[in-house]
Amino acid sequence: MADEYAGDIMPKDAWAMLAKEPNAVLVDVRTAAEWSFVGIPDLSSLGKDAVYNSWVLFPTMERNPRFVAETEKVVADPTAPILFLCRSGARSRAAAIAMTQRGYSRCYNILNGFEGDMDQGRHRNSVTGWRADSLPWVQS
Repeated sequence: MADEYAGDIMPKDAWAMLAKEPNAVLVDVRTAAEWSFVGIPDLSSLGKDAVYNSWVLFPTMERNPRFVAETEKVVADPTAPILFLCRSGARSRAAAIAMTQRGYSRCYNILNGFEGDMDQGRHRNSVTGWRADSLPWVQS
């Protein structure tokens, strides 16, 4: 893993890094449908905005061919910490690997993502993840 990307980070640790490091960026790689219907991270208390750049495109769920170029436009500094977020941590890991391959040295995958694992009732948002950790978020 260390060669693929900088590593995995828990949501609360990602929040702490965003708060501590002025050039740290959160890239939400979920789809527009997820942003609209599930919610988005709220970084306003940090004076920041998340970057919204889908790893896959809804509804086909095909890989976004512009993902890397669009991310490079927003994050010009290859040494800036980039924290990638998806629903559960799979797409964000792939995004972290892709950007590391482009020369970005501090790409992190936020473990458990925005919604996290399912509980016993097969519902998300209560066991793990950004929302379960009570980190700021809003409906978009």
